[in-house]
Amino acid sequence: MSQSLVKNFVHVIFSTKMRQPLITPDFEIALYKYLAGTCQNLNCHPKRVGGHVDHVHILSDLSKNISVSDFVKEVKQWSSKWMKSKHSQSNFYWQAGYGAFSVGKRDIESVISYIDQQHAHHKKYTFQEELRKLMADNDMAFDERYVWD
Repeated sequence: MSQSLVKNFVHVIFSTKMRQPLITPDFEIALYKYLAGTCQNLNCHPKRVGGHVDHVHILSDLSKNISVSDFVKEVKQWSSKWMKSKHSQSNFYWQAGYGAFSVGKRDIESVISYIDQQHAHHKKYTFQEELRKLMADNDMAFDERYVWD
């Protein structure tokens, strides 16, 4: 094949450092829009960005020119700088790690719905419970000692 053809969707989740509730209603929507724009700048096309007070979810396709780890690194780096400069959040940091899950075309709408329902979802479940369930649903092994920073 003379060209590379790639279509991968990824559901990425990461938290504020120590799960501090720093994503307040004052700038929540602006942060999600900024994250979506950063994805676009990386030639990745977000389907949905959302989250809750202490974490975000990004559902996006992934450009053939960037790895998941570089994608997350760039998104976190630029958005952290933006939060500090535009919203005077000098104590704003993302956690070191992240969760990333592949999403098939048939599951895109259900993941979008899941992201849209984050505020209602987190009236019942913590971020840790949510991530544990996603990891279990995806048969992902993990060590609790290294997940929660």
